[in-house]
Amino acid sequence: MTLFGVASLDRVRESFHPSIARIAERFDRAISIGYRLPDAVIDDIEDRPTLLYASAYKTGNWLLDQTAARLAAIVNRAGANALPIPASQIVDWDAQVGHLSHRLVAQEAGHGWIGKSALLVNPVHGARVRYATILIDVPLPLDQLQTRSCGECRVCIARCPAQAISDEGYDKQKCLETLKRFAAMRGIGQFICGVCVKACPTAAQRTEP
Repeated sequence: MTLFGVASLDRVRESFHPSIARIAERFDRAISIGYRLPDAVIDDIEDRPTLLYASAYKTGNWLLDQTAARLAAIVNRAGANALPIPASQIVDWDAQVGHLSHRLVAQEAGHGWIGKSALLVNPVHGARVRYATILIDVPLPLDQLQTRSCGECRVCIARCPAQAISDEGYDKQKCLETLKRFAAMRGIGQFICGVCVKACPTAAQRTEP
């Protein structure tokens, strides 16, 4: 895994989907893990998802789920409680949301900040990281929140094929309409894009302090 952090659930619990709200009451912390997708795959994206990106996206989610399950098993064997949350499992298809927002948990775990694109931006890896969450009841030390932001960077706004990103915010509906079109492409079959993932500067590219 690329990233590991511990978050408090105090500020994100209200965003949990109702299907997980009851069971989540027994947990007060979360481990956030992140896996960076291969740069060669991301760099090959132009204005739509590629077959390589679709495969890397699935593989990344699988690796995250496997790691989350193993970490949860370690915690449970030690006599505590842990619940792995799938990296990419939709529970509300109309709203296109999962059990919880891995990005919000990752932000609380100090991995980065929510950017203009609504992606989690890490100061080293940009938006090229996929995340998963393990809910725990172990009082592990919490990681510190990032104090940075996107600042004046507007690269994702200019590159978004759905024109869903602006200085006023992220338009999820516009994004979803384009994702549906991409999902219908031969070999893609999932709501992915990757253009804003590529556009978001990594630390080596970032000029804004």
